[in-house]
Amino acid sequence: MCSQSLTRVLFTKQSNLKWCINTINNRLYSDKSVKPKKTPLYDLHEKYGGKVVDFAGFLLPVQYSDMSVSTSHLFTRSSASIFDVSHMLQTNVYGKDCVSWFESICPVDLKGMANGSSSLTVFLNNNGGIIDDLIVTKVKEDQLYIVSNAGRMEIDKQHMQETSETYKKSGKDLTVEFLDVSQRALIAVQGPKAVTSLQPLTNIPLADLIFMTSTIGKVAGIECRVTRCGYTGEDGVEISIPADKAITVTEALLQNSDVKLAGLGARDSLRLEAGLCLYGNDIDETITPVEASLTWLIAKRRRGEANFPGADIIMRQIKEGVDKRRVGIRIEKGAPARKDAVLKNEGKDIGKVTSGCPSPSLGGNVAMGYVAEQFKKSGTELFVNIRGKDVRCVVAKMPFVPSRYYIKK
Repeated sequence: MCSQSLTRVLFTKQSNLKWCINTINNRLYSDKSVKPKKTPLYDLHEKYGGKVVDFAGFLLPVQYSDMSVSTSHLFTRSSASIFDVSHMLQTNVYGKDCVSWFESICPVDLKGMANGSSSLTVFLNNNGGIIDDLIVTKVKEDQLYIVSNAGRMEIDKQHMQETSETYKKSGKDLTVEFLDVSQRALIAVQGPKAVTSLQPLTNIPLADLIFMTSTIGKVAGIECRVTRCGYTGEDGVEISIPADKAITVTEALLQNSDVKLAGLGARDSLRLEAGLCLYGNDIDETITPVEASLTWLIAKRRRGEANFPGADIIMRQIKEGVDKRRVGIRIEKGAPARKDAVLKNEGKDIGKVTSGCPSPSLGGNVAMGYVAEQFKKSGTELFVNIRGKDVRCVVAKMPFVPSRYYIKK
């Protein structure tokens, strides 16, 4: 997941898309006092001409020398791309009380999930604000696997450590294990040809691995965790790999001409076309799931129990409504709207853009932002201030590009 500074320099007016690496280095999560870490795939990025930058404390490629960002974006939509997401925090949780502990900090219905299934959810504070968004897999009744954001890594670690320690003081059985990047790599293989390219390399019957399910199996002879998910709106998988075998697995995938490497630039424009939130831009600790149009994350059983952090506030918002709402925005012509661009109606400020970029798949520009509740309806015409000029835009349904997740019928 990329920062808003990365998005800001994704595209220029030139068709060949030039980059401003210095601007990217000043992104939201930059900390110049800490030496960035190399992921297990760092040598591979250099081998294939990756333009590597310090992102969220990790050295990661923005793009590769063989493709512009828009070309890589479109290749993902038509074929398959590999993204190095090893910077994400991978966590294992063990113990017979791990499910009840996790439900005490998230509004997910883990008890109602089948073993091997995964879910998007959020850590919440006591005001109902989003501490982070993450994917949790219920491996079995006494084991969970969690993937959360690199930019929130220390916050997430502290939150899980403190809440689990408090939980254990009451005699509960629970162990939280954070996996360092030196132990595990994580790659996302995304696109309509992702699974057909992976199947010859794995003993997992991928036709049975539907969207948001996870299993252990061999990939290129290496035992890995494979989860049918991703953050592009396309079908695909995330593969958790022992760090010392990450290049072996990735190189095996790259032997297929339908698969290419892709960087942070394409990942950000893909997720925005898919209408997916970026932490620090579109959601943060001051935004509730209801305001973020993520009310569906509050599971039915959990609404009835109302025993998750901030439940009183969130349940009141579900019943009574909110003052602002996250919406999609289309701008047909001109420059894209960037973070904090003011949205207007009849000359009055009614909201702000939180993410925006040109859309390689659709043409024109896409964005998302928050508007006063009365302006949330799709088709509502607004203005957005771009470079001092008010430009026509329209509230649009998300995802902007139809999702192609694999749901077996």
